[in-house]
Amino acid sequence: MQVELVSVVVPVYKVEPYLEKCVKSITAQSYKNLEIILVDDGSPDRCGEMCDAYAKEDPRIRVIHKKNGGLFSSRNEGIRQATGTYLAFVDGDDWLEPDMYEKMLSCLKEQEADLAVCQYRRIYKDGTVDRSTGRLVVMEGQEILEKYLEEEESLPIQNAAWNKLYKRSILGDLTFPPRWYEDMLYTVRLLNLPKRSVFLDQACYNYVCDRSTSIMNRGINPRIFTDLIPNLYDRSAYLRAIGREDLALLQDYSLYKRLMLFYTQVIRSRDPEKKEHLADLTKRLKEGKNRYPAIFSIPQANPNEYRKLKLFLISPALYRAAMAVNDSFVLPARQRLRRG
Repeated sequence: MQVELVSVVVPVYKVEPYLEKCVKSITAQSYKNLEIILVDDGSPDRCGEMCDAYAKEDPRIRVIHKKNGGLFSSRNEGIRQATGTYLAFVDGDDWLEPDMYEKMLSCLKEQEADLAVCQYRRIYKDGTVDRSTGRLVVMEGQEILEKYLEEEESLPIQNAAWNKLYKRSILGDLTFPPRWYEDMLYTVRLLNLPKRSVFLDQACYNYVCDRSTSIMNRGINPRIFTDLIPNLYDRSAYLRAIGREDLALLQDYSLYKRLMLFYTQVIRSRDPEKKEHLADLTKRLKEGKNRYPAIFSIPQANPNEYRKLKLFLISPALYRAAMAVNDSFVLPARQRLRRG
């Protein structure tokens, strides 16, 4: 019985070519008791008037027009205005399988869970990737948070807001932080809330990976330093605040691996602020020196990563020289061996 109302929040900004397919995939859901909230974030194209037209066609659609404030503000406005028992998010350039919310809500009810996560299909210009197996995984308490931070490939829980359906009541005052990459901190806090969670390993959501304007497709940019990296530090601080030092160390390991990766990317890039960004990363990497023995003692830590980091701490210049040798000679040699 389709009794409970599901609120579906769709932030809308510069997605004119994709919006119709997205909205139709929501209105065509086999689960009909939906409140569809389209949040027009001051989009400069036709998205706003398209949203108004959809609302005239389907009474379940409500449109919010607001001044541009970013993805986090659109999602937070949707949360504020949602009246459903359950809450879900959809990105305006993606689309859903017809029975996504019926399947996910059925899992929630059957397992008496607070949160459901589904597998997703990756959409590329030259094809699709679907790694789903059809299994169902039930997790108690913080187990889903642990699996998420371990980045277990068989359980792609992800930072994303869009592959989740959960009880609105568990949120409390939780909202998306006012910065880019807002999913990263929101998700780690969200996954600490449910008493029971389910992972449905079926590709119910279609995620478009090729859109060039997507945040995830922009490479090195200043937002990595102003937003993404602070989110990583805040995740570690949150995990310590809830008494999970083990998970905080795991998050620290992920943080410092990313800092090293960003350092390498900046070196290889034409970043106009290369000097400033390298200085920032060098400072951050050296600041963590006293914590590294504990961080790299966790079972998930790769000893090779620690060796590279130790070389960097001795001399960033020496590390860059070793990296140049690796790029010029070691990697090509390995590729020749594989081909041979």
